[in-house]
Amino acid sequence: MTDSPDPELLVSALPRPEISQEFNWRNCWYPIIFVRDLPQKRPYGFSLYDEPLVLFRDAHGKFGCLQDICPHRTAKLSQGQVVDGKLECLYHGWQFSANGKCVHIPQLSAGSKIPHNACVKSFAVTEKQGIVWMWPGNAQAADEKMIPVLAELDDPKFIKTDYLLDLPYDQSYFIENVIDPAHIPINHHGKRFKREDAQALEMEVIDVSSQGIRGRYRNQQTNEPWIVLEFIAPNLVRYAVWKEQGLFAGAELYSIPTGKGKCKILLRNYNSVLPWVKKLQPVWIEHCFRHILLEGDAEIIREQQMQIERLGKSMKELFLPLKTSDVLVIEYRKWLDKYGTDLPFYQGYATSNLNGILQSLDIGDRFTRHTQICNSCNRAHQISNRVKHSLVVTAIILAAIAMITENYQARVFVVTLFILSLTIAFAAHKVKILLERNYVRQYITTEK
Repeated sequence: MTDSPDPELLVSALPRPEISQEFNWRNCWYPIIFVRDLPQKRPYGFSLYDEPLVLFRDAHGKFGCLQDICPHRTAKLSQGQVVDGKLECLYHGWQFSANGKCVHIPQLSAGSKIPHNACVKSFAVTEKQGIVWMWPGNAQAADEKMIPVLAELDDPKFIKTDYLLDLPYDQSYFIENVIDPAHIPINHHGKRFKREDAQALEMEVIDVSSQGIRGRYRNQQTNEPWIVLEFIAPNLVRYAVWKEQGLFAGAELYSIPTGKGKCKILLRNYNSVLPWVKKLQPVWIEHCFRHILLEGDAEIIREQQMQIERLGKSMKELFLPLKTSDVLVIEYRKWLDKYGTDLPFYQGYATSNLNGILQSLDIGDRFTRHTQICNSCNRAHQISNRVKHSLVVTAIILAAIAMITENYQARVFVVTLFILSLTIAFAAHKVKILLERNYVRQYITTEK
């Protein structure tokens, strides 16, 4: 049996971010949406640090990203439509190209020139590995080499599953949550995990810079391989699981700070085990499992954030961290203390400017936070709804036919179809509900 690879070598094999002495939140790339979930024939509105933005494709399929405001009378361009590759404001029909230039105003008289200031601020935008990225800083400085791509995602032996979700808490709380493996056996007990597996973890911080954090962890009581993780500022947590033959599986967890007290996540899992199973499994089924995990955390994290604001104290004053579970979490919060002051809002370990969110956190439902913005789940929801209604109508018709049918065998056949229709309609209803309602935690009870 060959020796396991040296974890230090595994870490150094990962692409390292460029080291700098400062972190500028505008001069970096932000993931916006998976290309497959982007609306095909209409604009897509989103926000970054509470700044409304809009994304669309021009006539050549090129992406355009603009401020979501019409210079005419401040209507939202995301409520408009795409006409011949131009973004048209639905209020008065002003049209804009992908670079923000106004190219048509219906109300101008013949021969009149479009005002030079009738334009919208534009941002650099591109696509990499199935994700749309935007650069909020100076477009001339946008360097696509700074996008944190992963070579394995282009390798056909790795099967990836993409998932997106709106969350009712600050981006930093999501990052804290996903670099905290200690909570998984407890909070996700019964969902492929067991609370009995909770144990002390061996954790190490390998490297810290303005561009992020590198660390690793493993169970102290077993001889499992190290799990390597990276926080790549400002929005990516990368997990990698290594076996003797090399990279085995991993996850890319992107988070977009859409506003104060809320964020959107793009989750991409990949592995090289039984790829045919992943190909056969409907995407919405995998998404339902992701819902259970993230919704199981959401209420706790939301309340945690509200508690910290209500108490008016820093995390350093409130937390009681352990070396065997919280090393990476505390290191990330300290990173925000040192480099996060440039962010529009942040929550560090000892410092913070994140306040005023107590009234803004609404957990919402699964349909709003995921289904209506996920191409696969939205399609499954529409199909299940149509199947349900069609078969209910069919069952009513079959019931009427059964009542007037005198032939015994024919009646049995019709009744069988009636029962089958109701059964499938009920199953379709359950799928529809599954795509709409949040996970409800089943609390553990101990019988004496």
